[in-house]
Amino acid sequence: MSSERAIHVDSREDLIYLLAEAAEIEHNLMCCYLFAAFSLKDESDGLEAAQAAELSSWRRAIIDVAIEEMSHLTLVANLTLAIGGSPHFGRPNFPVASGYHPSGVIVELHRLDRATLDHFIYLERPEGVEAPDGAAFPHRDSNYVRDMGAGRLMPSAQDYATVGHLYRGVRNAISALCDANGEAAIFVGDPALQVGPELAGLPGLLKVTDKASALQALDVIVEQGEGSPTDSEHSHYRRFIAIRDSYDRSLAQTPGLDPSRPVAPNPVMRKPPAPEGKTFVDEPGAALALDFANAVYGAMLRALVQGFAEREPGRKRAFLDTAIDGMFAIGPVAQYLTRLPASPRAPGLNAGMTFAMLRDVAPMPDAPAVAIVLSERLRQLADGAAHALAGAPIAEGTAAGLRKLADRLGAHADAAVKVDIKETTIIAGEDASQAPDQSPAIEVAEGHDVVIAFETKRCIHARFCVLQQPGVFKANVVGPWIAPHDATTTEGLVATAQNCPSGAIRYRRKDGGAEEGPPPVNLIQVRENGPLALRGALSIGGEAIGYRATLCRCGQSQNKPFCDGSHKNVGFAATGEPSDGDVTPLAARDGPVVIRPQRNGPLAVSGNLEVVSGTGRTTRKATDLKLCRCGASGAKPYCDGSHARVGFQS
Repeated sequence: MSSERAIHVDSREDLIYLLAEAAEIEHNLMCCYLFAAFSLKDESDGLEAAQAAELSSWRRAIIDVAIEEMSHLTLVANLTLAIGGSPHFGRPNFPVASGYHPSGVIVELHRLDRATLDHFIYLERPEGVEAPDGAAFPHRDSNYVRDMGAGRLMPSAQDYATVGHLYRGVRNAISALCDANGEAAIFVGDPALQVGPELAGLPGLLKVTDKASALQALDVIVEQGEGSPTDSEHSHYRRFIAIRDSYDRSLAQTPGLDPSRPVAPNPVMRKPPAPEGKTFVDEPGAALALDFANAVYGAMLRALVQGFAEREPGRKRAFLDTAIDGMFAIGPVAQYLTRLPASPRAPGLNAGMTFAMLRDVAPMPDAPAVAIVLSERLRQLADGAAHALAGAPIAEGTAAGLRKLADRLGAHADAAVKVDIKETTIIAGEDASQAPDQSPAIEVAEGHDVVIAFETKRCIHARFCVLQQPGVFKANVVGPWIAPHDATTTEGLVATAQNCPSGAIRYRRKDGGAEEGPPPVNLIQVRENGPLALRGALSIGGEAIGYRATLCRCGQSQNKPFCDGSHKNVGFAATGEPSDGDVTPLAARDGPVVIRPQRNGPLAVSGNLEVVSGTGRTTRKATDLKLCRCGASGAKPYCDGSHARVGFQS
């Protein structure tokens, strides 16, 4: 390492420039990895079940690496904001021209094969490790050097042998600038602009506020894959080696096995002036689908950029959620593209997503306006899905998902975030047509003074009802089992209903007595080996769900996000006595509780929240939490990013 060219950083401006290149590297690699993962075959391509399962494990592993690259991009953005810069999300279109990065860093889109795996291993190799690049990635202009030399005022690109070398340069620069000027003079950015783990369930994510947290962020990036000195078995480098070893074993068992569809290298959506090494996608069906996929990607990138520009927590979260959920929506479209012929002039080659960039991705200064603009754009994309994906089985679901994102973001068009808590009691009796959700899954029983509604799918069989009011809730009977008129007292029946932790039992009073209202303290109770029991004015996805709910944390419920008792069937083991956290009193203890299940990720919960153990001990007070629901977190009940590692599907 001592023989490698030193990276010179003499000023804050130099460091901001260097971090911008780091952001582009992370962004570029994320796209390259996703492109390769989307190209992999499955059973629909004629693979045997065992082969399809093996390739599916590769796809999952590569997507996990791409998610960690997204985490690295976010950490670099946080670092940039911390030192007073603006996060960088721009990058060149693929294939990246020779010389834009160091001559040894070739950034192109290729399907998954042995050469591509060799290339990924080469890019992720730790410092000091020699590895050959993939055969399909010849190093052009290998003598080209990007270095203006030290002592210049204008920042300039510099060479580095590995990505780990680049981050070593960033680390040295931060240390040197802090030593010369003091930490307070370097870390001048507003932490409210950064994205922390309470907003995005990305592995290793943290906010940067000083030298120690900056170096910790760099350690996360390096140890997850870019040149880890410890060379962890979970690093990107080792994971790609494991896929290559599996590839070699599969090839030995099935000579001639090709794991990926014949996706064209470096597809482009516009006719290129220099066509060498590129495939112009102009077959009509593929061209429309590619245009749609890139348009969705552009909208998601705008939402991500705006999320970093926002200080107001509600809108910040709304933009980031739109970006993350939208990125997941891109996957099925990108995989669909790899099945379509690319061009009549490229027989035998299929299309692939190109991740085409917008000319400008700067944030807008008026956040309510951008919420309107983005929600309008998402509806336009939803309307265009039927045409762009004509005949594809994913068309309807993709359009519905985009409309849902548009509606959710549109709710934040006002300058102030408003949470609409709807009436949550079940109305029944004389005018059942006015009752919300009168589906067959909800049983309604009318007594003299109280109407009881029971929602079967919410029940976790806590048995408070049959034990406290056995005359009303009759266990093990055939036919109607709820008899409100047999209650000893109306107040006793109401109390029993309010003790139902899942919210399966709700009521309406006919005697003019007080209806159920929000509790004075919002609680999240961690049940031993079981779900999370929430109390508060609860809403999920903008829909009010009442004042009580039990939410799955084992990952196995068939009624997500609600618990359905699966934790007992799978032997889920998790303490109900989490370790203590910050219990500083909050400004208020009640108010709305907004629950946002993250796609294939944790439960994002916001409001005035108090976490209590199964024995009632208060363990944490907060206004934003990410709660594990995959069952694999090592920091239960909180998310630690394990959902990405275990391939949690929600």
